[in-house]
Amino acid sequence: MATRERRLAEFDGNGEPPPDQSVEVLCEDHSGTYKLPFACRRVDGEWLNSESGSIGEATVIGWRLARR
Repeated sequence: MATRERRLAEFDGNGEPPPDQSVEVLCEDHSGTYKLPFACRRVDGEWLNSESGSIGEATVIGWRLARR
């Protein structure tokens, strides 16, 4: 679990991200945690792929502003 906690600490966004702002998201499934390879936006309670607009089906456990 130390790896999960370390990764979660890197995604320190609290609450909801700014409206329509693209962010990086940390997800989790039965295999562990992973960062999606594309930016996402939070719109009406859904995580959307910023480029395609499709709804993500991953379990998002953290977010952060995109690193440059």
